[in-house]
Amino acid sequence: MQSPRTRIVEVLAIAPPRADVRIKGWLRTVRDSKQLVFLEVNDGSSMASLQAIADETLANIDEVRKLTTGSAVAIRGELVASPAKGQSVELRATEVEIIGKADPDFPLQKKRHSYEFLRTIAHLRNRTNTYGAVFRVRSKLAHAVHCFYQDRGFVYVHTPIITASDAEGAGEMFRVSTLDPSKPPRNDAGAIDWDADFFGRQAFLTVSGQLNGETFAVGMGDIYTFGPTFRAENSNTSRHVAEFWMIEPEMAFCDLDDNCTLAEAFVKHLVKTLLEDCTADIEFFNERVDQGLLARLRHLVDSPFERMSYTEAVARLEASGEKFEYPVFFGANLQAEHERYLTEKLIGRPVFVTDYPKEIKAFYMRRNDDGRTVAAVDLLVPQVGELIGGSQREERYDVLVAAIEETGLHKDAYSWYLDTRRYGTVPHAGFGLGFERMIMYGTGMQNIRDVIPFPRTPRHCEF
Repeated sequence: MQSPRTRIVEVLAIAPPRADVRIKGWLRTVRDSKQLVFLEVNDGSSMASLQAIADETLANIDEVRKLTTGSAVAIRGELVASPAKGQSVELRATEVEIIGKADPDFPLQKKRHSYEFLRTIAHLRNRTNTYGAVFRVRSKLAHAVHCFYQDRGFVYVHTPIITASDAEGAGEMFRVSTLDPSKPPRNDAGAIDWDADFFGRQAFLTVSGQLNGETFAVGMGDIYTFGPTFRAENSNTSRHVAEFWMIEPEMAFCDLDDNCTLAEAFVKHLVKTLLEDCTADIEFFNERVDQGLLARLRHLVDSPFERMSYTEAVARLEASGEKFEYPVFFGANLQAEHERYLTEKLIGRPVFVTDYPKEIKAFYMRRNDDGRTVAAVDLLVPQVGELIGGSQREERYDVLVAAIEETGLHKDAYSWYLDTRRYGTVPHAGFGLGFERMIMYGTGMQNIRDVIPFPRTPRHCEF
C-alpha cells in the first residue's frame, strides 16, 4: 500500500528528517544539472512550493529529465533539511510518477505575466502565486462569513436566483426566457406574449436576495443570504462585473444603528480572519501588490468606525477645498473620489454615511421624519470606497405603497412583499456586502476581475 498524499502546506510544517513522504502537484520549474534534477512542486495548498531532488539512481530519471513546467507528478521520498537558501526542507525523491505531462507551450512559464494576459487564461491562472493566494483568501473568507452568522444564531436562507421582482427598481436585469428570439409569440396588441413563456410571465436573474430575505426575517428573526447576483449594467470599470456574490443579512426588530453595529463587527471579523488565518498570503500581497495593505488591515481592526449623516458628509466635502471631478451638492450620489477623500484624507478610517436623500435611494428604505431623507447607510472604506450598502426597511404599509408608486413600479408586482407589512409588520433592517469588493479590500487587488474565478463582463462570457 502506498503512503498517502500529504499536502505541501503540511509537509512544510514537518521537522525533518521524515521518511516516506508522498506529495502530488504540478511542476513550477524543472532544472537539470546532469547528476541531479531539481523539481519545484506546488499543489495549491500554500504560497510556497516544495523542492524535490532526483538523482541517477531513480529508475525513470531519463523521463524525469524531460518533464516540462505544468506537468502533474506524484513524488515519494525522504524529507530532509535543505542547505539551500529560501527553503527549510526538501524532498529526496525515491520515486517520481508522471501523472500528466504538460505540452511545451504551457503558457505559465517562469516569468512575470500581466494581469491582462492572465485574464485571457482564467482557466489556468489559479496556478500562479498571485491568483492561488487570491482564491485561497476567497475560500477562507467564505467560510468566515458562515461562521460569523451561524455563531450569532442567524438562519442561512437560499433566496431564488430567478425572480420576477426588481429589488432595486433600476431595471438592469438579465431576462430568463425559453421563447425563440427569432419568432416570439405575439398577443393581440402585437407585443411579446409572455404568458407563453416558461413561467407565464417575464422572469429575470436576481439583482439581490433582499426582498425574499426580508420575508424570512419577519418570520424567523435574524437571517442571511450568500449567493450570486446579477446586474445587466453596461459597465467596463475595474469595480463592476455582471455576476458577483453578495452577503445580505436581514434582522427583525432592528434599526439603523443596530445595522451599523452588526456591519462593523462583520467587517472586522473578516479582516481578523485574514490576519490570523491567511498570514502567508496576506504578507505576499503586502510585499508584491500593495505595500500598505497590512498596516491598513490592522488599522481597521483597531479603529472605531466613524458615523456621519450624508448632509454632514456633503458639507465637509464642500468645505474641503478639494477639486473633485464630480461636483458635490445635496442630492448628488457620492462618487468614488468623494468616498475615498472622506475615508483616506478627512477621517482616516472607515466611515458610515447615513440618511441619504430619498430620491437617490431605493423604494424600500424607511422614510425619515424630515420628509426628504431615508434611513440608508453606506460603509465606506479606504482604497475601495463603498463596501456595504444597507438601510432600515420601510415597515409601514401605506408609506411603502406610496414609495412604490412614486418610483413608477407596479404595486401588484410586490403584493407578496407588501403582505409582510399587513401581517405582523415590525421594524427591520439589513445590508448587502459585495463579496468581491471585500476580497479586493483584503488583498489590495485593484480590479474586480482578478478576485472572481471567471469574471463576466460586457461582451465577455468565456470559460
